[in-house]
Amino acid sequence: MSQTLAESRPAAGSYRQTVLSLAAAQKAAAPGAPPYSIYINRRAGRYLAAACHRAGLTPNAVSAVSAAFTFTGIGMLAFGTPSWGLGIAVWLCLAVGYAFDAADGQVARLRGGGSLSGEWLDHVVDSAKLSSIHLAVLVAAYRGFDLSTPLWLLVPVAFCVVAAVSFFSMILNDHLKEIHTLRTGAVPVKGSGSRLKSLLLIPTDYGFLCLSFILLGAPVAFMALYTVVFAANLGHLVLASVKWFRDMGRLDATTRDAHSTPTRARHALVTGRPVQ
Repeated sequence: MSQTLAESRPAAGSYRQTVLSLAAAQKAAAPGAPPYSIYINRRAGRYLAAACHRAGLTPNAVSAVSAAFTFTGIGMLAFGTPSWGLGIAVWLCLAVGYAFDAADGQVARLRGGGSLSGEWLDHVVDSAKLSSIHLAVLVAAYRGFDLSTPLWLLVPVAFCVVAAVSFFSMILNDHLKEIHTLRTGAVPVKGSGSRLKSLLLIPTDYGFLCLSFILLGAPVAFMALYTVVFAANLGHLVLASVKWFRDMGRLDATTRDAHSTPTRARHALVTGRPVQ
Protein backbone atom coordinates (compact mmCIF):
# COMPACT_ATOMS: atom_id res chain seq x y z
CA MET A 1 0.00 0.00 0.00
CA SER A 2 1.02 3.56 -0.46
CA GLN A 3 1.49 6.36 2.02
CA THR A 4 -0.97 9.17 2.65
CA LEU A 5 -0.44 12.62 1.20
CA ALA A 6 1.38 13.75 4.30
CA GLU A 7 4.72 11.94 4.43
CA SER A 8 5.61 10.98 7.99
CA ARG A 9 9.06 10.33 9.39
CA PRO A 10 10.06 7.14 11.19
CA ALA A 11 8.96 7.05 14.80
CA ALA A 12 11.41 8.23 17.41
CA GLY A 13 10.71 5.29 19.70
CA SER A 14 12.59 2.02 19.78
CA TYR A 15 12.17 -0.83 17.33
CA ARG A 16 10.34 -2.80 20.03
CA GLN A 17 7.92 0.10 20.61
CA THR A 18 7.22 0.22 16.89
CA VAL A 19 6.45 -3.51 16.84
CA LEU A 20 4.14 -3.15 19.84
CA SER A 21 2.29 -0.22 18.26
CA LEU A 22 1.73 -2.32 15.14
CA ALA A 23 0.40 -5.21 17.19
CA ALA A 24 -2.06 -2.88 18.92
CA ALA A 25 -3.27 -1.42 15.62
CA GLN A 26 -3.43 -4.77 13.77
CA LYS A 27 -6.61 -5.35 11.80
CA ALA A 28 -8.78 -8.20 13.02
CA ALA A 29 -8.26 -11.47 11.16
CA ALA A 30 -11.03 -12.76 8.93
CA PRO A 31 -13.13 -15.38 10.71
CA GLY A 32 -11.61 -18.84 10.31
CA ALA A 33 -8.62 -17.54 8.33
CA PRO A 34 -5.81 -20.05 7.60
CA PRO A 35 -3.31 -20.28 10.48
CA TYR A 36 -0.04 -19.69 8.56
CA SER A 37 -1.20 -16.35 7.21
CA ILE A 38 -2.44 -15.21 10.63
CA TYR A 39 0.00 -16.63 13.15
CA ILE A 40 3.24 -16.75 11.15
CA ASN A 41 3.12 -14.46 8.14
CA ARG A 42 1.31 -11.58 9.80
CA ARG A 43 3.75 -11.63 12.72
CA ALA A 44 6.76 -11.83 10.38
CA GLY A 45 5.30 -8.92 8.42
CA ARG A 46 4.99 -6.93 11.64
CA TYR A 47 8.72 -7.24 12.41
CA LEU A 48 9.63 -6.43 8.81
CA ALA A 49 7.25 -3.45 8.79
CA ALA A 50 8.85 -2.00 11.91
CA ALA A 51 12.31 -2.34 10.37
CA CYS A 52 11.20 -0.90 7.02
CA HIS A 53 9.47 2.03 8.68
CA ARG A 54 12.50 2.87 10.77
CA ALA A 55 14.64 2.65 7.63
CA GLY A 56 12.37 5.21 5.97
CA LEU A 57 10.92 2.91 3.30
CA THR A 58 7.53 3.86 1.86
CA PRO A 59 4.76 1.25 1.59
CA ASN A 60 5.19 1.16 -2.20
CA ALA A 61 8.89 0.44 -1.75
CA VAL A 62 8.01 -2.43 0.57
CA SER A 63 5.59 -3.75 -2.07
CA ALA A 64 8.42 -3.60 -4.60
CA VAL A 65 10.69 -5.61 -2.29
CA SER A 66 7.91 -8.16 -1.86
CA ALA A 67 7.48 -8.44 -5.63
CA ALA A 68 11.25 -8.79 -6.15
CA PHE A 69 11.50 -11.77 -3.79
CA THR A 70 8.29 -13.36 -5.06
CA PHE A 71 9.04 -13.18 -8.77
CA THR A 72 12.63 -14.24 -8.21
CA GLY A 73 11.26 -17.39 -6.59
CA ILE A 74 8.76 -17.89 -9.41
CA GLY A 75 11.51 -17.50 -12.02
CA MET A 76 13.71 -20.01 -10.21
CA LEU A 77 10.77 -22.42 -10.05
CA ALA A 78 10.09 -22.16 -13.79
CA PHE A 79 13.65 -22.33 -15.11
CA GLY A 80 15.70 -24.06 -12.41
CA THR A 81 16.64 -27.73 -12.34
CA PRO A 82 14.43 -29.59 -9.83
CA SER A 83 16.42 -30.40 -6.68
CA TRP A 84 16.15 -30.13 -2.91
CA GLY A 85 18.35 -27.04 -2.96
CA LEU A 86 16.14 -25.36 -5.56
CA GLY A 87 13.03 -26.26 -3.57
CA ILE A 88 14.40 -24.63 -0.42
CA ALA A 89 15.51 -21.54 -2.35
CA VAL A 90 12.09 -21.18 -4.03
CA TRP A 91 10.31 -21.61 -0.69
CA LEU A 92 12.50 -19.00 1.01
CA CYS A 93 12.03 -16.44 -1.78
CA LEU A 94 8.25 -16.93 -1.83
CA ALA A 95 7.95 -16.94 1.98
CA VAL A 96 10.02 -13.76 2.36
CA GLY A 97 8.03 -12.12 -0.43
CA TYR A 98 4.81 -13.09 1.34
CA ALA A 99 6.06 -11.63 4.62
CA PHE A 100 6.91 -8.32 2.92
CA ASP A 101 3.44 -8.42 1.34
CA ALA A 102 2.03 -8.44 4.88
CA ALA A 103 4.39 -5.62 5.84
CA ASP A 104 3.45 -2.98 3.26
CA GLY A 105 -0.02 -2.36 4.68
CA GLN A 106 1.39 -2.20 8.21
CA VAL A 107 3.98 0.37 7.11
CA ALA A 108 1.10 2.38 5.61
CA ARG A 109 -0.69 2.34 8.99
CA LEU A 110 2.47 3.57 10.70
CA ARG A 111 2.57 6.48 8.25
CA GLY A 112 -1.06 7.42 8.95
CA GLY A 113 -3.01 5.26 6.49
CA GLY A 114 -2.99 3.82 2.99
CA SER A 115 -3.98 5.24 -0.38
CA LEU A 116 -5.98 4.11 -3.39
CA SER A 117 -2.86 3.94 -5.55
CA GLY A 118 -1.15 1.75 -2.97
CA GLU A 119 -4.18 -0.50 -2.70
CA TRP A 120 -4.24 -0.81 -6.49
CA LEU A 121 -0.54 -1.70 -6.62
CA ASP A 122 -0.89 -4.29 -3.87
CA HIS A 123 -3.80 -6.07 -5.55
CA VAL A 124 -2.24 -6.01 -9.02
CA VAL A 125 0.98 -7.57 -7.72
CA ASP A 126 -1.02 -10.19 -5.82
CA SER A 127 -3.08 -11.10 -8.88
CA ALA A 128 0.06 -11.45 -11.02
CA LYS A 129 1.69 -13.60 -8.36
CA LEU A 130 -1.27 -15.94 -7.87
CA SER A 131 -1.55 -16.71 -11.58
CA SER A 132 2.12 -16.82 -12.56
CA ILE A 133 3.15 -19.20 -9.76
CA HIS A 134 0.99 -21.96 -11.25
CA LEU A 135 2.19 -21.22 -14.77
CA ALA A 136 5.73 -21.60 -13.37
CA VAL A 137 4.77 -25.03 -12.04
CA LEU A 138 3.49 -25.88 -15.52
CA VAL A 139 6.82 -24.86 -17.10
CA ALA A 140 8.83 -26.68 -14.43
CA ALA A 141 6.78 -29.86 -14.81
CA TYR A 142 7.11 -29.76 -18.60
CA ARG A 143 10.87 -29.12 -18.47
CA GLY A 144 12.07 -31.30 -15.64
CA PHE A 145 9.47 -33.66 -14.15
CA ASP A 146 9.37 -37.28 -15.22
CA LEU A 147 5.59 -37.53 -15.33
CA SER A 148 3.76 -40.77 -16.14
CA THR A 149 1.33 -38.93 -18.43
CA PRO A 150 1.07 -35.41 -19.92
CA LEU A 151 -2.36 -35.13 -18.28
CA TRP A 152 -0.56 -34.06 -15.09
CA LEU A 153 0.17 -30.78 -16.86
CA LEU A 154 -3.54 -29.95 -16.69
CA VAL A 155 -3.33 -29.63 -12.90
CA PRO A 156 -1.33 -26.35 -12.81
CA VAL A 157 -3.45 -25.00 -15.69
CA ALA A 158 -6.64 -25.67 -13.71
CA PHE A 159 -5.02 -24.39 -10.51
CA CYS A 160 -4.20 -21.11 -12.29
CA VAL A 161 -7.89 -20.68 -13.15
CA VAL A 162 -9.02 -21.53 -9.62
CA ALA A 163 -6.52 -19.08 -8.08
CA ALA A 164 -7.55 -16.24 -10.42
CA VAL A 165 -11.28 -16.80 -9.86
CA SER A 166 -10.84 -17.10 -6.09
CA PHE A 167 -8.86 -13.87 -5.83
CA PHE A 168 -11.23 -11.95 -8.09
CA SER A 169 -14.27 -13.27 -6.19
CA MET A 170 -12.90 -12.10 -2.84
CA ILE A 171 -12.09 -8.65 -4.21
CA LEU A 172 -15.51 -8.44 -5.88
CA ASN A 173 -17.26 -9.49 -2.67
CA ASP A 174 -15.63 -6.65 -0.75
CA HIS A 175 -16.41 -4.17 -3.54
CA LEU A 176 -20.10 -5.12 -3.78
CA LYS A 177 -20.51 -5.02 0.01
CA GLU A 178 -19.05 -1.51 0.05
CA ILE A 179 -21.52 -0.45 -2.67
CA HIS A 180 -24.36 -2.01 -0.68
CA THR A 181 -23.32 -0.10 2.43
CA LEU A 182 -23.17 3.19 0.50
CA ARG A 183 -26.64 2.59 -0.97
CA THR A 184 -28.42 1.44 2.16
CA GLY A 185 -26.25 2.45 5.10
CA ALA A 186 -26.42 -1.14 6.34
CA VAL A 187 -23.15 -2.83 7.28
CA PRO A 188 -23.07 -6.54 6.26
CA VAL A 189 -22.68 -8.90 9.20
CA LYS A 190 -19.38 -10.75 9.19
CA GLY A 191 -19.47 -14.52 9.33
CA SER A 192 -18.23 -16.51 12.27
CA GLY A 193 -15.15 -18.68 12.27
CA SER A 194 -13.70 -21.45 14.38
CA ARG A 195 -10.37 -23.09 15.06
CA LEU A 196 -11.56 -26.20 13.19
CA LYS A 197 -12.43 -24.13 10.11
CA SER A 198 -9.03 -22.47 10.29
CA LEU A 199 -7.27 -25.85 10.35
CA LEU A 200 -9.37 -27.18 7.49
CA LEU A 201 -8.32 -24.20 5.39
CA ILE A 202 -4.59 -24.94 5.71
CA PRO A 203 -4.38 -26.38 2.16
CA THR A 204 -5.85 -23.13 0.79
CA ASP A 205 -3.21 -21.03 2.55
CA TYR A 206 -0.71 -19.41 0.19
CA GLY A 207 1.97 -19.96 2.83
CA PHE A 208 1.31 -23.70 2.73
CA LEU A 209 1.65 -23.65 -1.07
CA CYS A 210 5.01 -21.92 -0.69
CA LEU A 211 6.15 -24.57 1.77
CA SER A 212 5.19 -27.37 -0.61
CA PHE A 213 7.92 -26.32 -3.06
CA ILE A 214 10.54 -27.80 -0.74
CA LEU A 215 9.51 -31.12 -2.32
CA LEU A 216 10.92 -30.07 -5.70
CA GLY A 217 13.73 -32.50 -4.93
CA ALA A 218 11.16 -35.29 -5.34
CA PRO A 219 9.02 -34.19 -8.30
CA VAL A 220 6.57 -37.10 -8.11
CA ALA A 221 5.88 -36.42 -4.42
CA PHE A 222 5.58 -32.71 -5.14
CA MET A 223 3.03 -33.25 -7.91
CA ALA A 224 1.01 -35.55 -5.66
CA LEU A 225 0.90 -32.94 -2.87
CA TYR A 226 0.32 -30.11 -5.36
CA THR A 227 -2.65 -32.00 -6.81
CA VAL A 228 -4.13 -32.51 -3.33
CA VAL A 229 -3.72 -28.79 -2.62
CA PHE A 230 -5.39 -28.00 -5.96
CA ALA A 231 -8.33 -30.27 -5.15
CA ALA A 232 -8.73 -28.59 -1.75
CA ASN A 233 -8.69 -25.13 -3.33
CA LEU A 234 -11.18 -26.17 -5.99
CA GLY A 235 -13.53 -27.64 -3.40
CA HIS A 236 -13.26 -24.52 -1.26
CA LEU A 237 -14.00 -22.27 -4.24
CA VAL A 238 -17.11 -24.27 -5.16
CA LEU A 239 -18.48 -24.25 -1.61
CA ALA A 240 -17.53 -20.62 -1.02
CA SER A 241 -19.10 -19.53 -4.32
CA VAL A 242 -22.44 -21.00 -3.28
CA LYS A 243 -22.25 -19.12 0.01
CA TRP A 244 -21.11 -15.87 -1.62
CA PHE A 245 -23.93 -16.02 -4.18
CA ARG A 246 -26.47 -16.46 -1.38
CA ASP A 247 -24.87 -13.58 0.54
CA MET A 248 -25.31 -11.34 -2.49
CA GLY A 249 -28.94 -12.45 -2.72
CA ARG A 250 -29.53 -11.38 0.87
CA LEU A 251 -27.91 -8.02 0.16
CA ASP A 252 -30.20 -7.63 -2.88
CA ALA A 253 -33.21 -8.22 -0.62
CA THR A 254 -31.96 -5.63 1.85
CA THR A 255 -31.46 -3.11 -0.96
CA ARG A 256 -35.01 -3.68 -2.29
CA ASP A 257 -36.44 -3.21 1.20
CA ALA A 258 -34.48 -0.01 1.68
CA HIS A 259 -35.67 1.39 -1.65
CA SER A 260 -39.29 0.42 -1.10
CA THR A 261 -39.56 1.98 2.37
CA PRO A 262 -39.85 5.63 1.16
CA THR A 263 -42.49 4.59 -1.41
CA ARG A 264 -44.55 2.86 1.27
CA ALA A 265 -44.22 5.86 3.55
CA ARG A 266 -45.48 8.23 0.85
CA HIS A 267 -48.39 5.87 0.08
CA ALA A 268 -49.41 5.80 3.74
CA LEU A 269 -49.20 9.61 3.96
CA VAL A 270 -51.47 10.08 0.91
CA THR A 271 -54.04 7.38 1.59
CA GLY A 272 -53.87 7.29 5.33
CA ARG A 273 -53.45 3.51 5.15
CA PRO A 274 -50.25 1.49 5.41
CA VAL A 275 -49.31 -0.79 2.54
CA GLN A 276 -49.91 -4.42 3.44
